[in-house]
Amino acid sequence: MSLPSFYDSSRVGKLFSPKIQAAVDAGIARRLPAASEDAPKVALVLVDMQVDFIHRDGALPVPGAIDDCRRVIDWIYRNVDSIGKIFLSLDSHYPLQIFFSTWWRDAAGNHPAPNTIISASDVEGDRWRPLYEAEWSRQYVAQLEAQHRKELMIWPYHTMVGTVGHNLSPSLYEAICYHSAARGRQPAKLIKGSIPQTEHYSILEPEVKTANHPQGDVNHALLRELGEYDLVYLAGQAKSHCVLETVNSIMGAWAPHPERIKRLRILEDGMSSVVVPGIDFEAMADAAYQLHRDQGLTFTRTTEAIG
Repeated sequence: MSLPSFYDSSRVGKLFSPKIQAAVDAGIARRLPAASEDAPKVALVLVDMQVDFIHRDGALPVPGAIDDCRRVIDWIYRNVDSIGKIFLSLDSHYPLQIFFSTWWRDAAGNHPAPNTIISASDVEGDRWRPLYEAEWSRQYVAQLEAQHRKELMIWPYHTMVGTVGHNLSPSLYEAICYHSAARGRQPAKLIKGSIPQTEHYSILEPEVKTANHPQGDVNHALLRELGEYDLVYLAGQAKSHCVLETVNSIMGAWAPHPERIKRLRILEDGMSSVVVPGIDFEAMADAAYQLHRDQGLTFTRTTEAIG
């Protein structure tokens, strides 16, 4: 199908007020069957497609994310009659969290700069001292290493709740409104990243489980719902972090159910890796994804037909 007239692909990656009424009106005008009637049932999972990750002037922009976003938006418009439901995650942060500089200080009183890696030996050697939750913080970095998780990285402040950077990219928001109106299906919003004591890359679980927090363990309800779909497509940012850890979570949970893994589709041209000097996140991600390919995970592109 042709793209809707209100959509301007040149504005992807730019800030503007989304044309929500135009998107809704255009979606209704399609007069498509309700998503509840779909066969097969297709879900789209969008990981952290927020201003701070996608836009060039965002707080933590991912190189290539604007083009990724444009391809995903076009894919939604072209396949709106097949996509039954859109799940979208929002990385949601506050100033005092373990992966921000406010949490740590050295003996001289300096806080770590963004992109600083804090290892278990750094903490045990008193190079970096936690200002909050001291015992937890020591155990946390040690547990990350023991479980072969990503080392603790100090990130720039990003996707802070209440800021523009926390929002979905406006062009994508229009596409989601269009889909919702066209198919009579509300999008599902997934909040993650608000636990002060742990990073939360995967949309399904934090890096380290935390008791007494609603987001502190595996989201079994989401896994069950995704398992009800005949096909689950996944895209977003970043390939090397939140997308990868989400895929790791799904693959781990579905390992006893290879028939479910066969339903999962990764839109490989809808994601890009974080770039940090001195760390080849792209190579690390590719190696991890290759292991999943060997387990039967399917990678596809936005130019390919759904199936």
